[in-house]
This record gives sequence, C-alpha cells and structure tokens, in this order.
Amino acid sequence: MPDLRYPVGRFDPAAPVAEAMRAPAVAAIAELPARMRAAVAGLTDPQLDTPYRPGGWTVRQVVHHVADSHMNGYIRLKLALTEPQPTIKPYDQDAWAPLPDSRLPIDLSLAILDGVHARWAALWRSLAPADFARTFNHPEIGIVTLDTHLQMYGWHSRHHVAHITSLGQREGW
Repeated sequence: MPDLRYPVGRFDPAAPVAEAMRAPAVAAIAELPARMRAAVAGLTDPQLDTPYRPGGWTVRQVVHHVADSHMNGYIRLKLALTEPQPTIKPYDQDAWAPLPDSRLPIDLSLAILDGVHARWAALWRSLAPADFARTFNHPEIGIVTLDTHLQMYGWHSRHHVAHITSLGQREGW
C-alpha cells in the first residue's frame, strides 16, 4: 500500500542539486496555483473537510497550509537574497493547521497563492547562477542553500496537490 503521507515520495534535503533541476522546480512553483485550483474545483464543504489520510489534515487545511508555507518560503528567499546568511523563523505547522483561519473558505488562500506564486516564480527566474549558492540558517535543519530551498518548494508544490488529487481518486470525486 502506498504511503499516503508522501504521494510523490519524500524530499531529501541532502540530495545533490544540478543546474538542470532549477527550471522544473521553478515551473512547479509557477504552476501550483492553477494545479491547486484544479485539484479543489467543484469540491463541496464536506469534501473540503475530509482528511486526505487517516489522522491527516483536511483538504481545506492543506490549502490553507500551502498558502502559509509558501508565504514563508517566499520571504525566506527574499531574506537570503538581501542579507548574509540570515537566520529564519521556523513555525509549528501542526499548531497552525487547527487555528480558526484554517476553517475559512479556501478562495482566500487560493488568492494568496496566485499573488505569492506570481512574484515568487518571477524572482526565482531572475536569479543569476551564483545566487543559488546563497544560504539561510534554519534553526531546526541548519544551513540551506537557495538551490535546496527551490527544490524543496518545487517538491512541496507537487506533494500537497497530490494529497488532494489522490484522495479524490480514492473517494471517486
């Protein structure tokens, strides 16, 4: 049985990153808003409030989580481009997921994704090759290069859309 937590596989932050991997990761980030909208198109409130796996977040929480996470990811990129190895602020995503704003309509977070991803993709595309070696310090995982940051969020974009689409396939939506 597939691992419902990782429908596209796990992300390996230690995996080597090649320059040829950048464009597909930027494309995944740029395409995320449209892919997320397609994944949730026509879902009813009961479907949006269905966990993608036993013990997992609901589809609604996943959409709001992606907006939260990707706003943080965008800010981390900007910090790394403007400061020498800044220490970023981590957050407890599991504590954020049940907050009251995660029960709001998903259109609010879909709108956030539209704006953040348009800006984020444009910024990624503007980088010079040397910029990808810039770093930030993540207190929980250590020094992260922008190359790794890009790959992580390209993966993250595919990962959470797959949570929703694989649930829909299992449920016959």
